[in-house]
Amino acid sequence: MKRILLILAALALGATTVQAQVRFETGSTDSVRKKALESGKLVFIDLYATWCGPCRTMERDVFSRRDVGEFMERWFVAAKYDVDRSTGKALSQQYGVRSIPTYLIFDTAGDLLGRIQGASDAETFMDDLRTILDRQKQTRER
Repeated sequence: MKRILLILAALALGATTVQAQVRFETGSTDSVRKKALESGKLVFIDLYATWCGPCRTMERDVFSRRDVGEFMERWFVAAKYDVDRSTGKALSQQYGVRSIPTYLIFDTAGDLLGRIQGASDAETFMDDLRTILDRQKQTRER
């Protein structure tokens, strides 16, 4: 009986973690922008590749965290595109991406507000995003 309870507790904790992680949209960039417009959020794009070790590290150690998921949900509509596929390749070329992972942050008009390159820990990643958010807020206040 104790074993069953432990298994159920572990499953419940696992389900909580999965629900709290960053939710990436899989649609077109137009549909992501439309969702951002409707929700009043910015657009966050993760350019990655399946073979990229630092990209997998970010997925495992940063995007899976509850605090990162909640932060991203509050401020962004997030999408991810593989640089080896058409949309990811086109975005990489358009914005001069030379290394991955690269994260691009846009306003709903499609203007690039900032970029983050490379893997980092969750705190550094969120601090980098806060810096971009603060710059964007200052620009709007002018």
